[in-house]
Amino acid sequence: MKQKGKEISLQYLFFTFLKIGAISWGGFMALIAVVQKQLVDNDKVIREEVVLDGISLASVLPGAVAINVVTYIGYQLRGFKGAFVSMVATIIPGFILITGLGVIYSTYGELPLISRFFLGILPAISAVILSVAIEMAKKQVKDGKQVIVCILAAICLLTVHSFWATLGTIVASAVTGYIFYMVPIPNREKSSPSNSPFNFKKLFIYSSCGLLILFLFTALILLLGLYKFDWFKLNQTIFLTFSGMSLTLFGGGYVIIPAMQQVIVDGFHWMSTKEFADAIAMGQITPGPVILTATFIGYRVAGILGACVASVAIFIPPGLVMLLLTGFLKRIKDSPVITAIFKGMRPAIIGMIFSAAYTVGKGAELIWPSAAIFLLVLILLVKFKVNVLYMIPLAGVAGILFF
Repeated sequence: MKQKGKEISLQYLFFTFLKIGAISWGGFMALIAVVQKQLVDNDKVIREEVVLDGISLASVLPGAVAINVVTYIGYQLRGFKGAFVSMVATIIPGFILITGLGVIYSTYGELPLISRFFLGILPAISAVILSVAIEMAKKQVKDGKQVIVCILAAICLLTVHSFWATLGTIVASAVTGYIFYMVPIPNREKSSPSNSPFNFKKLFIYSSCGLLILFLFTALILLLGLYKFDWFKLNQTIFLTFSGMSLTLFGGGYVIIPAMQQVIVDGFHWMSTKEFADAIAMGQITPGPVILTATFIGYRVAGILGACVASVAIFIPPGLVMLLLTGFLKRIKDSPVITAIFKGMRPAIIGMIFSAAYTVGKGAELIWPSAAIFLLVLILLVKFKVNVLYMIPLAGVAGILFF
């Protein structure tokens, strides 16, 4: 896993993942490809199997898959410190860029040129999300029962406008998967012990330190009376909102879009539908996961502090879950119960992504340039596998030219 005779330094992890985070345009698979090239092929600090194991575990846990994989790799190389350093370094470039875009948007967002740019991006974003759903459906939806689960999940998210609809859909699909696909696997060999056993002693120490810090922080808040200030209440709401969402984010950043819209737009009225669609576009045109959209929203609601709070809330809770379950990878991956549950959950997640495509697309103007951009981007992505990196900026340019 590591280079022989050489311990991987935290400095190496920070600067390596900082570079990876800065050049990983195009979403989850782009970031994983860069990780594979740099750490496996070039630096040879980990085996390819480690990356694949990380993807397997991250795919069945909440949060941004790419960031969870980075967290897993960091833990394998340098334990808890390595996991934290790797995760933070990967997020920093996208955080800086999307916050900068938030400043520009807040200053110039209403200018006709910027407005036309986003009018072009909106149908392209819808096409990108739809292409993701189509590709996932081809691989994951394999029988009639899964087709039904997929359709019902999409209908539920489109008709029941509530954050709890997302959570309820996930739970219901998990139960459905257990009922229809739970078949014991005979003669299954016991999983071999992990090469990197989970250190519960360190987990206990770090958890205790974390609880102590939380206690002292709470005491400081009460002592200074910060809970009385509106800015503190607003950032507290931002943290609780996005941390709650992050733990129900199964299947990638696209899944959280409809739930996020229900809470941010329809619930708190922090943004208009158009502003929310622009926020999704910001998440697409910056490196890193699409849920960096939360950073943009946090900035729009509460400035730089809000951006920081939203970022911590959307990434840290799933990262902790990832670390907690790292030691049980073999058991999770091989268990017939888990296998059955996720046979039900995966088509539901895909149905939710289909609904997300509609949720974003319905904000586009119903004119021929929008339809042309949507169809062209969809064809290029699905049939010709063109990198999404090129699609979003070109769609924005088309918006400037034709709207």
